[in-house]
Amino acid sequence: MKTDNLIERANAGDKAALEALVASIQDQVYALSVRMLSNPADAEDAAQEILIKVVTRLSSFRGESAFTTWVHRIAANHLVDARAERNRRAAMSFDALAGMIDAGLADATTSEDVRAPDLVLTEEVRITCTQAMLLCLDPDHRIAYILGEILELPGEDGAWVLGITHEAFRKRCSRAREDVLGFMRKRCGVFDAKNPCRCSIQVPYTIRTGMLDPSRLRFATHPVSATREVRDLVGLLDAAAIYRANPDYAAPKSFAQAMRALLATQQRS
Repeated sequence: MKTDNLIERANAGDKAALEALVASIQDQVYALSVRMLSNPADAEDAAQEILIKVVTRLSSFRGESAFTTWVHRIAANHLVDARAERNRRAAMSFDALAGMIDAGLADATTSEDVRAPDLVLTEEVRITCTQAMLLCLDPDHRIAYILGEILELPGEDGAWVLGITHEAFRKRCSRAREDVLGFMRKRCGVFDAKNPCRCSIQVPYTIRTGMLDPSRLRFATHPVSATREVRDLVGLLDAAAIYRANPDYAAPKSFAQAMRALLATQQRS
């Protein structure tokens, strides 16, 4: 069923249409939340709050943009402003991240652990590290980079989502791109094969220091709605493409069940 029809029926009180509408966007909202906050548990909470806002404001949608763009606007505002404490908890710095990478490289030269790297753990390190780079950006530049560079929203749409001018959106994307690119160019072996760091090299160190728990992976085994080939990423020399190669994470089944229960509560109130 077309989105416009679902919106019309949902606004008229059709419970099934409202559930279908929420189901059609929940993975997008959750995936955006994961990219912004990095922690799947925080992302679940944020996505749930965002979807409730979408439901409660649905009658105000006037079609001035595509529905998904309108949803992105609600999501972006919430992720940047309403839950700022989550951003503070997640914040990193490029200097701190560089120190972790260097420590892992130094450990690899002295370690007696010569086990062949586990591909799943290597993928976990790759995604965790690229996510950490995003967390080194302040929330305003992080959301602009995600929308403009990773999700590739057109400039006018990205500016409307964030409620800023096209020029301001362009500048935020440019600044964030320069920061991420500058870090990858110096440190990341996925970006440039001339750099010594490899995700597989970092695996033993991250396990020994407790940064990675093989029994509780956050990304490499997470349910996805779409995944992409990553074998040929090393030496890609394109920062945004590395992020676009990360999977599109699907909201867990427990999340969908919780949303249905919340929607039932909303509809009875």
